[in-house]
Amino acid sequence: MALVPAPPFPQAEFRRRVNAVKQKMAAQDLSALVTSDDSHIAYLTGYTAKSGYVPQAVVVLSDADDPVFILRRMDAPAALYQTHLGKGGVIGYAENLVGNPEQDGFDAVIDFLGDSRVSSSGVGLEVPAQAAQKFRARLPAARFHDVTGVIATVRAVKSDLEIEMMRQAGAITDAAVTRAAEVLRPGVPEAEAAAEIIAQLVRGTDGLASTALASFFLCATPRTGTSHIPWADDVLQAGSQVNIELSGMRHGYVAPLMRTFVLGRAPDRLRRVHDAEVAGLEAALAAVAPGRTCGDVAEAFYSAAEARGVVKESRCGYAVGLNWAENTASLKLGDPTVLKPDMTFHLMLGNWIDEDFGYVISETFRVTESGAEVLTGSPRELFELI
Repeated sequence: MALVPAPPFPQAEFRRRVNAVKQKMAAQDLSALVTSDDSHIAYLTGYTAKSGYVPQAVVVLSDADDPVFILRRMDAPAALYQTHLGKGGVIGYAENLVGNPEQDGFDAVIDFLGDSRVSSSGVGLEVPAQAAQKFRARLPAARFHDVTGVIATVRAVKSDLEIEMMRQAGAITDAAVTRAAEVLRPGVPEAEAAAEIIAQLVRGTDGLASTALASFFLCATPRTGTSHIPWADDVLQAGSQVNIELSGMRHGYVAPLMRTFVLGRAPDRLRRVHDAEVAGLEAALAAVAPGRTCGDVAEAFYSAAEARGVVKESRCGYAVGLNWAENTASLKLGDPTVLKPDMTFHLMLGNWIDEDFGYVISETFRVTESGAEVLTGSPRELFELI
C-alpha cells in the first residue's frame, strides 16, 4: 500500500518558507543551500522523525520549487509520509554509508550537488565543520559560504498557521499543568507523578494529542535549585516544593510553561520570590511591542523584580516555536533584536538562587501589532496544594 502523505501544513506554506530562504540565497548569489539542522529540515519540509543521528540534509536549489531531502534509505519512507516532497524529492542513500569511516551520508549529498550541476557555483553550507571540509575537498570549483543562521532568521517571524499550531500546543500544556495540580501529593513517588503528567502531555486535550514528547523537567525538594534534571527515585513529602517545565508539542511546535507547586503552605521566602517574579513577568509583557527590543523587555523584568529584592542572574527568555529554543534572539540585557509581529518567545523566569532553592514561572507569548498575546492560560500563581 502506498504511503499517504500527512504533512502538518499545506504545500503552499512550505513553499512560502522555501521562497523566503531563496531570497536570502539570491542576496549571496547562491545556487544551492545545504542544511543538516534537524529543526531547519522540519521547517522546510515538515519532517520530524528522529533520524538525524546519521548524516542527512535538505538541499534548497534556487531554480526548484521544492527542496530535496537526502537521508538514510531506511528513513526515506518517513519522509514520504510526513512531507509533500514525493519520491522525486526524497533520496535514500545506501546502507554502506552508515558506520563507514571512509564515506558517510554527506558524500551522497555531495554527489547530488555534482549531479545537479551546481558544483561550480555558490553553495551555502550549514553542516558540521568536518563535513564542510569534505564538501570543499570534493567540490573544489564551488564557492562555499557559511549560511549558519540564515534559515533561523527566516523562522523568527511565524505564519498564522504556525501560531495556531503553537496555540494548540499551549492548550495541551495547560492540560498538563492542571493534571500536575491533581497528582502532586505527599506519598506519591516522583516517577508516578511524572508518568501521569507526561501521559496528559501525550494524550492532549480537546481531541488534539501531542505528536511527540517535548522536554520535561520535574525538580522536587531538595533539588529545586536545579534547572534541567528529570524526576528522581524519591517520594514526595508534605511540604515538598516541585518545579515543573513542560510543553505540549504539535508537529514540532511547542508552547513551554514553568510553574512552582508546594505540597502545603508556601514558606515566606518562596512567596516573596514569587510575588517579585510575577511583578517582573507582567512588567516584561507590558513592555512588548513592535519596534521595542529584546533588551527592553529584559530591562522591564529585571527592574521590576530587583525593586522587590529578587535578582536573577540568567537571561529571562529566548525565541521559541519549532523544537523549543530557536537560536535567534535572547531576552537579555543589551540584546538589540527588534521585536516584530508574530515573533514568539518563552519568557523564562526560572531562578536558581541556591544549590537547594529555586523558583520557576514562565509564559510563551507572541508579539502582536500592539503588545503580547500569551499562548497559554494557566494561572500565574504559586500552587499551594493543601
